[in-house]
Amino acid sequence: MDFLQTLKIAIRALRTNKMRSFLTMLGIIIGIAAVIAMMAVGSGASYVISQQIASIGSNIILVIPGSTTSGGLRTGSGGAQTLTSDDARAIMMECPSVAYSAGTVRSSGQIVSGNMNWSTVIMGGAPELFEIREWPVVNGRPFSQQDEDGAIKVCLLGQTVAENLFGSADPIGSIVRIKKIPFTVIGILESKGQSPQGTDQDDAVFVPLRTAQRNLVRSQRSGVVSAIIVKARSEDLLAEAEEEIAGLLKQRHRITNGKEPDFSTRNLSEILAVAEQSSKAMSLLLGAVASISLIVGGIGIMNIMLVSVTERTREIGIRMAIGAKKNDILLQFMTEAVLLTMLGGVIGIALGAGGATAVSQMLEWPTLISIQSIIIAFVFSAVVGIFFGFYPAKKAAGLNPIDALRYE
Repeated sequence: MDFLQTLKIAIRALRTNKMRSFLTMLGIIIGIAAVIAMMAVGSGASYVISQQIASIGSNIILVIPGSTTSGGLRTGSGGAQTLTSDDARAIMMECPSVAYSAGTVRSSGQIVSGNMNWSTVIMGGAPELFEIREWPVVNGRPFSQQDEDGAIKVCLLGQTVAENLFGSADPIGSIVRIKKIPFTVIGILESKGQSPQGTDQDDAVFVPLRTAQRNLVRSQRSGVVSAIIVKARSEDLLAEAEEEIAGLLKQRHRITNGKEPDFSTRNLSEILAVAEQSSKAMSLLLGAVASISLIVGGIGIMNIMLVSVTERTREIGIRMAIGAKKNDILLQFMTEAVLLTMLGGVIGIALGAGGATAVSQMLEWPTLISIQSIIIAFVFSAVVGIFFGFYPAKKAAGLNPIDALRYE
């Protein structure tokens, strides 16, 4: 018996009991739909995190001050004022593995333009900051070294600040007041979106570092920065850059062996890579949980096929009596099982894609349906049919023709 004839017989057998065939496929349909939808949601989450990681910049090391002790109480990291603009310049000039280094200070306050105002984050940074963060200016110009050296009162606006203060109007050249001090807007930064911590990176205004130190941030020491952000020349040089930075700062701060450093370094690439791996693991976990329903659906198919073998025992005996071989019977029942699962897989893929799209629209959560996940789901449904259909098919092929003919 050729395969085409076997396929026709299998289709005819499934059409004879349409409702039972549909209910048999239902477990596979639900399982495949759940796998597709869950993997789409998980892939969407991974995409969001990867975009947020990319928005931070690549090959970044953060240098923060150490802690201070007052009255027996120790502050956490960043509590001391131990880093300066000179440290940031020294790191860039004397560390071979470092491409850029920029000191930063951070504050918050009200920014006013005409009768509009907005409370936002105020960041002071050296011109190299935007090279490190890979954050281009889309309108106007970035800071120049002359702006930094002269402590010129100019600023760059994040997209959120620009929209809330100026709407659709062009703010370049406008005067805004930051903590009651007038600044000229010279540029608008490209939108960065949310950070991995969930904060709006575009809700910020940037001024030259020296300008911020002199006018916006009070400090007990001249040139103090709240952090130094460093960009290594490549990902392979991150560890080497950390060692060079630590060695240089220990020398500059006269920290001898055995003495606790007054600073710490953090490799953001490693931290963010862990977050990305966690997202991928969650995506796989969601897919694995959804796959359980596929196994349940496969067991349902095996049960129904066993019932079908019992109901069609006489038919099997007749086919054997007129010359059908055991392999023909085995192939017929295997074909029916695989046909059920593959048809259920196709319907499940359509429902899963539709469900993922609905989730994306209702919850405004990005979902990514990959061709790879569809292929995996389809192949898996066929494997389920083969695995759970084999035992009933083997049982049918193993029937004694005489006993089968006598079966009522």
